[in-house]
Order: sequence, then structure tokens, then C-alpha cells
Amino acid sequence: MPEAPTFYPILTYRDAEVALDWLQAAFGFALRFRTPGPDGTVAHAELDYGTGVVMLHSGSPASPSPADWRETLQAVYVAVEDPDGHCKRARAARAEITREPEDTDYGSREYSARDPEGHHWHFGTYRPAPGEESAPGA
Repeated sequence: MPEAPTFYPILTYRDAEVALDWLQAAFGFALRFRTPGPDGTVAHAELDYGTGVVMLHSGSPASPSPADWRETLQAVYVAVEDPDGHCKRARAARAEITREPEDTDYGSREYSARDPEGHHWHFGTYRPAPGEESAPGA
């Protein structure tokens, strides 16, 4: 059995229910589970991608979405096998592609996208392992 990840990004969405469907369609995430909150909100949900997990929930005044701030305060990087194919899928789901797929000077192929509520996502082949030195130039 693989070791569980030690980092779990937590993202806030104004409409987490819509975000769950969109993240699955656009980026290929798989729903682990969803805990309903009051009035159709999402109290907590988890999505898988490979060995990683991202958590999300519906926003509140104490925990706003980037759509409420009108800016992105963080980004998430997801390692994928085929960044070009992944980008094509995201584009078909109307993701805002903010950086087209390109090769980097540290040997990765990557692209970047923004989801409908403003979260910034990076996808690529770079897979640092715990204890390894960082990528050249990083």
C-alpha cells in the first residue's frame, strides 16, 4: 500500500458543488467523498488525482473564494503524465489557459490554467521526491 501524502491543499469555492463537477470534467480529478453542508453547500469534499488529494469546501465570510478577493492567493501544482493532452481536456471544459504547454529548463513539460473561481493550477511532468534537491534554477 502506498504511503499517504503529507500535504493536502484546501481550496474554497463560492459554489463548491459546481466546482466538484468542473474539476472532475476539466482536470480529471475523481471524487473521494462529499459531506453536505447547510442549504446545498459543501462542508467538506476530497478529490483524488494519482497519489494526491485536494480538499475543498464552500466559502463563507471567514473563508472566501479567490472570486471574492478578485485575486489568486495561492496555486496548486499537479504532476501529470501528458501535459498536452491534459491541457486539451481543460481547454475543452473552458479552463482559462494562462500558460500554454512548454518545456522548462529543468526538464519538465508544463502548462497553467485558472478555474472558474480564480484558483490557479499548474500541471506538468516535474515530480520532486521528498529529500531530493530542488530543480535547477528553482
